[in-house]
Amino acid sequence: MNIRKIMTLCVAFVGLVAVNACDVTTEPRSTVTDANIFEDTQSYEAFLARLYAGLGVTGQQGPSGDGDFQRLDEGFSSYNRQLWQLQELPTDEAVIAWNDAGLPELSYQGWASSNQFVQMMYSRIMFQVSMVNEFLRETTDEVLASRGQESLTEEIQQFRAEARFLRALSYWHGIDLYGDIPLVTEEYPLNGPPPPQSTRQELYNYVVSELNEIRGDLPPPGAGEYGRADQGAVAMLLAKLYMNAGVYVGSDAYSQAMTELDNVLGAYQLATNYRDNFVADNHLSPELIFAVPQDGERTRQWGGQTFLVHAQVGGSNEEMPPENWGIDGGWWGLRVTPEFVALFPGAENSPEGEYSPDGRQYFYWLIRDNGEPRSLEITSITDWYAGWTCPKYSNLTSSGLPGSHPTFPDTDYPMFRLADAYLMYAELAVRGAGGSTAQAAEYVNQLRQRAYGDASGNIGAGDLTLDFVLDERARELYWEGHRRTDLIRYGLFTGGDKLWSWKGNVQAGASTSDHLNVYPIPASEILANPNLTQNPGY
Repeated sequence: MNIRKIMTLCVAFVGLVAVNACDVTTEPRSTVTDANIFEDTQSYEAFLARLYAGLGVTGQQGPSGDGDFQRLDEGFSSYNRQLWQLQELPTDEAVIAWNDAGLPELSYQGWASSNQFVQMMYSRIMFQVSMVNEFLRETTDEVLASRGQESLTEEIQQFRAEARFLRALSYWHGIDLYGDIPLVTEEYPLNGPPPPQSTRQELYNYVVSELNEIRGDLPPPGAGEYGRADQGAVAMLLAKLYMNAGVYVGSDAYSQAMTELDNVLGAYQLATNYRDNFVADNHLSPELIFAVPQDGERTRQWGGQTFLVHAQVGGSNEEMPPENWGIDGGWWGLRVTPEFVALFPGAENSPEGEYSPDGRQYFYWLIRDNGEPRSLEITSITDWYAGWTCPKYSNLTSSGLPGSHPTFPDTDYPMFRLADAYLMYAELAVRGAGGSTAQAAEYVNQLRQRAYGDASGNIGAGDLTLDFVLDERARELYWEGHRRTDLIRYGLFTGGDKLWSWKGNVQAGASTSDHLNVYPIPASEILANPNLTQNPGY
């Protein structure tokens, strides 16, 4: 099954999805039933493709068709765009200039339970879970036998494992972002009563159990088809859960995280060029462990990578020519904080001609039409010219050719990649969870040699500290949706120990309340489901 090519076959299946476990305002968009849809293996493949597509697309037609959710602009409603916004905008890595209701609040940690973006991410998670549950109901041995399709059982076993991986992935996002949310599986009755709220511990235990149970039904690490789950993706997801177990359940599981990394580290290779992980043909990178495929011809939508590639570009065409990123225009949105720029020594002097030797920095200090340079300081979140831009993603290929469409990028979203695993290993080694600091330094130096072009940026094992690893994770993984989780694990997302521009809605940064370490359960969900209790502090 080619995920990119089969996207066009997946339209009808959302009509089979029961949504009693998620946003009550969502209704199915199709009248197709299992009586006229499940005819052969390709039908099941198309349904599975719709599950994968749920991480990237926003509806059944795109880019401006009938979206999965009607209450929010379709472009704002995509899963990976919402995930990115909630993971990056409240941190030191990004701000956005747009003034859409609820968006500036993300940049200064001022959200409430009515925030439309907090609500949409919750709805996306539960919608994904509902789709997976319906797929699993339609692919049991008993149902296949009732259709005379017993011969498909073995092949569909892997499909079911992939679906369960996707459900586990969404539940991890739910655990990480919201804490206590309902745990709903295919066993929950269709059109049943509102589901009970589960604890973070219960959800954590369930996801760990699910991932260990399905592992053997998936291809070995690195052997799966691109864009689909294999054992490497399972190991990375488990490692993420274990890495943050102290936050999720109050007890560390660092040694288990190290064990999972052992299943990943030998199965993938670093891309020779750092930027090859973020271009229109990044599906060719040997570094990507799990990605959300995007295609300018087949998966057109205004969220996802369309958002990321366009929103990082703006100004006049002379200042920042959009064709340099393979697109037909910029959206004047995303910038980085001066605190993030400071992680790249020398970068702050770029307007005077001195650049950081770390090639991972990609800052633009645009010149206004009146000749004044762009401000490094963010004097206003909503002023596009306040703060430097950082166009990390491109719709040009690794050889410089444009993607298939100038508006809708081919650039896939890199959810898990090997560099992340290297830095997780380094952090775990410093935390005393196994491995060795010598090996950790070797992994870090492989990343830094790629970034510097030589060994001038190399470190020794004695240079490895938790603070260094956190900064290195920012330098390597910025704008990939990891920063909020990392800062929470370090105890630095809220409070006053680490400040950055506009944290707490103060330009210099201010301490914020610890209750913000989880997002609120959306107010609409509390009203719809009497079993839900709001997170403390909201």
